[in-house]
Amino acid sequence: MRIHKEGQVIIIGVLTVFMLLYVVIADFTNCNPLYFNSLGLVGLLFLCFTLYFFRNPSRKIIPDSSIVFAPADGKIVAIEEVFETEFLNQKCIRISIFMSVWNIHVNRYPISGRICYVKYHPGNYFIASHPKSSDLNEHQTVVIEKRGGIEIMVKQIAGAIARRIVCYAKEGENVTQGEDLGFIKFGSRVDLFLPSETRILVRLNEKAKGNRTVIAKFNN
Repeated sequence: MRIHKEGQVIIIGVLTVFMLLYVVIADFTNCNPLYFNSLGLVGLLFLCFTLYFFRNPSRKIIPDSSIVFAPADGKIVAIEEVFETEFLNQKCIRISIFMSVWNIHVNRYPISGRICYVKYHPGNYFIASHPKSSDLNEHQTVVIEKRGGIEIMVKQIAGAIARRIVCYAKEGENVTQGEDLGFIKFGSRVDLFLPSETRILVRLNEKAKGNRTVIAKFNN
Protein backbone atom coordinates (compact mmCIF):
# COMPACT_ATOMS: atom_id res chain seq x y z
CA MET A 1 0.00 0.00 0.00
CA ARG A 2 1.44 3.35 -1.07
CA ILE A 3 1.01 6.66 0.75
CA HIS A 4 -0.16 9.54 -1.41
CA LYS A 5 2.33 12.39 -1.82
CA GLU A 6 -0.20 14.86 -0.33
CA GLY A 7 0.09 13.05 3.01
CA GLN A 8 3.86 12.77 3.25
CA VAL A 9 4.46 16.25 4.70
CA ILE A 10 1.59 15.82 7.18
CA ILE A 11 2.94 12.47 8.36
CA ILE A 12 6.42 13.92 8.86
CA GLY A 13 4.84 16.84 10.75
CA VAL A 14 2.88 14.48 13.02
CA LEU A 15 6.02 12.51 13.87
CA THR A 16 7.98 15.72 14.55
CA VAL A 17 5.32 17.15 16.86
CA PHE A 18 5.11 13.98 18.95
CA MET A 19 8.89 13.72 19.21
CA LEU A 20 9.01 17.30 20.52
CA LEU A 21 6.22 16.52 22.99
CA TYR A 22 8.22 13.55 24.26
CA VAL A 23 11.17 15.85 24.95
CA VAL A 24 8.96 18.38 26.76
CA ILE A 25 7.29 15.69 28.89
CA ALA A 26 10.65 14.19 29.76
CA ASP A 27 11.84 17.58 31.04
CA PHE A 28 8.74 18.41 33.09
CA THR A 29 7.62 15.02 34.43
CA ASN A 30 10.94 13.30 35.19
CA CYS A 31 10.13 10.65 32.56
CA ASN A 32 6.88 9.58 34.25
CA PRO A 33 5.86 6.34 32.42
CA LEU A 34 2.13 7.20 32.67
CA TYR A 35 2.57 10.35 30.60
CA PHE A 36 4.94 8.64 28.18
CA ASN A 37 2.62 5.69 27.61
CA SER A 38 -0.46 7.91 27.21
CA LEU A 39 1.27 10.17 24.70
CA GLY A 40 2.67 7.18 22.85
CA LEU A 41 -0.78 5.60 22.50
CA VAL A 42 -2.36 8.84 21.26
CA GLY A 43 0.52 9.39 18.84
CA LEU A 44 0.31 5.85 17.50
CA LEU A 45 -3.45 6.07 16.94
CA PHE A 46 -3.16 9.43 15.21
CA LEU A 47 -0.33 8.21 13.02
CA CYS A 48 -2.28 5.08 12.04
CA PHE A 49 -5.31 7.19 11.10
CA THR A 50 -3.15 9.54 9.01
CA LEU A 51 -1.49 6.65 7.19
CA TYR A 52 -4.90 5.07 6.59
CA PHE A 53 -6.43 8.30 5.28
CA PHE A 54 -3.63 9.01 2.80
CA ARG A 55 -3.41 5.45 1.47
CA ASN A 56 -3.13 5.25 -2.30
CA PRO A 57 -3.59 1.71 -3.62
CA SER A 58 -2.27 0.96 -7.09
CA ARG A 59 -5.21 0.63 -9.49
CA LYS A 60 -3.72 0.43 -12.95
CA ILE A 61 -6.13 0.23 -15.86
CA ILE A 62 -6.07 -0.12 -19.62
CA PRO A 63 -7.61 3.14 -20.92
CA ASP A 64 -10.90 2.61 -22.75
CA SER A 65 -12.40 5.55 -24.66
CA SER A 66 -15.89 4.02 -24.64
CA ILE A 67 -16.40 4.09 -20.86
CA VAL A 68 -16.27 6.48 -17.90
CA PHE A 69 -14.53 5.22 -14.76
CA ALA A 70 -15.46 6.46 -11.29
CA PRO A 71 -13.21 9.43 -10.42
CA ALA A 72 -13.36 8.65 -6.69
CA ASP A 73 -14.25 6.11 -4.01
CA GLY A 74 -17.50 6.61 -2.15
CA LYS A 75 -21.28 6.38 -2.19
CA ILE A 76 -23.34 7.57 -5.15
CA VAL A 77 -25.74 10.07 -3.58
CA ALA A 78 -27.26 11.61 -6.70
CA ILE A 79 -28.05 10.69 -10.31
CA GLU A 80 -30.06 13.47 -11.90
CA GLU A 81 -30.55 15.50 -15.03
CA VAL A 82 -29.44 19.12 -14.67
CA PHE A 83 -28.65 22.05 -16.93
CA GLU A 84 -24.96 22.85 -16.45
CA THR A 85 -24.33 26.61 -16.76
CA GLU A 86 -20.69 27.14 -15.78
CA PHE A 87 -19.07 25.87 -18.98
CA LEU A 88 -20.97 23.11 -20.82
CA ASN A 89 -24.23 25.08 -21.15
CA GLN A 90 -26.33 22.02 -21.87
CA LYS A 91 -28.44 19.35 -20.23
CA CYS A 92 -26.27 16.82 -18.44
CA ILE A 93 -26.55 13.86 -16.14
CA ARG A 94 -24.93 14.69 -12.81
CA ILE A 95 -23.56 11.80 -10.78
CA SER A 96 -22.40 12.71 -7.27
CA ILE A 97 -20.01 10.57 -5.23
CA PHE A 98 -19.79 11.32 -1.51
CA MET A 99 -16.48 10.42 0.16
CA SER A 100 -16.59 9.88 3.89
CA VAL A 101 -13.47 10.31 5.98
CA TRP A 102 -12.92 6.53 5.69
CA ASN A 103 -12.83 6.44 1.90
CA ILE A 104 -9.72 6.72 -0.26
CA HIS A 105 -9.54 10.39 -1.21
CA VAL A 106 -7.49 10.23 -4.39
CA ASN A 107 -9.36 11.70 -7.38
CA ARG A 108 -8.64 10.21 -10.81
CA TYR A 109 -9.34 11.19 -14.41
CA PRO A 110 -12.51 9.35 -15.52
CA ILE A 111 -11.60 9.61 -19.23
CA SER A 112 -8.59 10.43 -21.39
CA GLY A 113 -8.51 13.71 -23.29
CA ARG A 114 -7.46 17.34 -23.29
CA ILE A 115 -8.08 19.68 -20.35
CA CYS A 116 -10.04 22.60 -21.80
CA TYR A 117 -11.17 24.36 -18.60
CA VAL A 118 -9.93 24.62 -15.01
CA LYS A 119 -11.35 27.01 -12.42
CA TYR A 120 -11.28 27.28 -8.62
CA HIS A 121 -14.37 28.60 -6.79
CA PRO A 122 -14.22 29.74 -3.15
CA GLY A 123 -17.37 29.05 -1.17
CA ASN A 124 -19.06 27.60 1.90
CA TYR A 125 -18.57 24.29 3.71
CA PHE A 126 -21.96 22.62 3.86
CA ILE A 127 -22.11 18.87 4.42
CA ALA A 128 -20.81 17.42 1.15
CA SER A 129 -23.68 14.93 0.78
CA HIS A 130 -26.19 17.80 0.54
CA PRO A 131 -27.28 18.69 -3.04
CA LYS A 132 -26.61 22.44 -2.67
CA SER A 133 -22.95 21.76 -1.85
CA SER A 134 -22.28 21.24 -5.57
CA ASP A 135 -22.77 24.95 -6.31
CA LEU A 136 -22.34 26.74 -2.97
CA ASN A 137 -19.34 24.95 -1.42
CA GLU A 138 -15.71 25.60 -2.24
CA HIS A 139 -14.98 23.59 -5.36
CA GLN A 140 -12.62 23.05 -8.27
CA THR A 141 -14.01 22.54 -11.77
CA VAL A 142 -12.20 20.60 -14.50
CA VAL A 143 -13.53 19.94 -18.02
CA ILE A 144 -12.02 17.20 -20.18
CA GLU A 145 -12.60 16.93 -23.91
CA LYS A 146 -12.25 13.43 -25.29
CA ARG A 147 -11.60 12.52 -28.91
CA GLY A 148 -14.71 13.23 -30.94
CA GLY A 149 -15.48 16.49 -29.15
CA ILE A 150 -17.37 15.05 -26.16
CA GLU A 151 -16.80 17.13 -23.01
CA ILE A 152 -17.35 16.02 -19.44
CA MET A 153 -16.99 18.02 -16.23
CA VAL A 154 -15.52 16.92 -12.91
CA LYS A 155 -16.11 18.97 -9.76
CA GLN A 156 -14.01 18.45 -6.64
CA ILE A 157 -16.15 19.77 -3.78
CA ALA A 158 -15.05 20.54 -0.23
CA GLY A 159 -17.30 19.45 2.63
CA ALA A 160 -18.00 20.40 6.25
CA ILE A 161 -14.61 19.04 7.35
CA ALA A 162 -12.53 19.31 4.18
CA ARG A 163 -10.63 22.58 3.80
CA ARG A 164 -8.09 21.68 1.16
CA ILE A 165 -8.70 20.79 -2.47
CA VAL A 166 -5.65 19.76 -4.50
CA CYS A 167 -6.00 19.75 -8.29
CA TYR A 168 -3.22 18.85 -10.74
CA ALA A 169 -5.12 19.69 -13.95
CA LYS A 170 -3.75 22.41 -16.23
CA GLU A 171 -5.53 23.86 -19.23
CA GLY A 172 -4.24 22.58 -22.55
CA GLU A 173 -2.55 19.44 -21.26
CA ASN A 174 -3.46 15.92 -22.36
CA VAL A 175 -4.36 13.48 -19.58
CA THR A 176 -4.78 9.73 -19.43
CA GLN A 177 -7.77 7.93 -17.93
CA GLY A 178 -6.96 6.63 -14.46
CA GLU A 179 -4.13 9.05 -13.63
CA ASP A 180 -4.33 11.23 -10.52
CA LEU A 181 -6.45 14.35 -10.98
CA GLY A 182 -6.05 15.53 -7.40
CA PHE A 183 -6.89 14.98 -3.76
CA ILE A 184 -9.43 16.36 -1.25
CA LYS A 185 -8.49 16.23 2.41
CA PHE A 186 -10.88 14.95 5.10
CA GLY A 187 -14.36 14.29 3.74
CA SER A 188 -15.71 15.60 0.45
CA ARG A 189 -17.63 15.00 -2.78
CA VAL A 190 -16.96 14.63 -6.49
CA ASP A 191 -19.59 15.49 -9.11
CA LEU A 192 -19.41 14.14 -12.64
CA PHE A 193 -21.37 15.87 -15.44
CA LEU A 194 -21.95 13.67 -18.48
CA PRO A 195 -23.80 14.29 -21.78
CA SER A 196 -27.50 13.50 -21.36
CA GLU A 197 -27.38 10.70 -23.95
CA THR A 198 -24.68 8.80 -22.00
CA ARG A 199 -25.75 5.33 -20.79
CA ILE A 200 -25.49 5.26 -16.98
CA LEU A 201 -24.39 1.93 -15.49
CA VAL A 202 -24.61 2.65 -11.74
CA ARG A 203 -27.46 3.07 -9.30
CA LEU A 204 -28.25 5.43 -6.43
CA ASN A 205 -26.59 4.45 -3.12
CA GLU A 206 -24.17 2.12 -4.89
CA LYS A 207 -20.58 2.08 -3.61
CA ALA A 208 -18.11 3.23 -6.25
CA LYS A 209 -14.36 2.67 -6.52
CA GLY A 210 -12.07 4.92 -8.49
CA ASN A 211 -10.55 3.18 -11.54
CA ARG A 212 -12.70 0.12 -10.81
CA THR A 213 -16.37 1.06 -11.11
CA VAL A 214 -17.62 1.82 -14.63
CA ILE A 215 -19.96 4.78 -14.19
CA ALA A 216 -21.21 5.08 -17.76
CA LYS A 217 -20.73 4.12 -21.37
CA PHE A 218 -20.71 6.47 -24.34
CA ASN A 219 -23.13 5.72 -27.14
CA ASN A 220 -20.67 6.71 -29.86
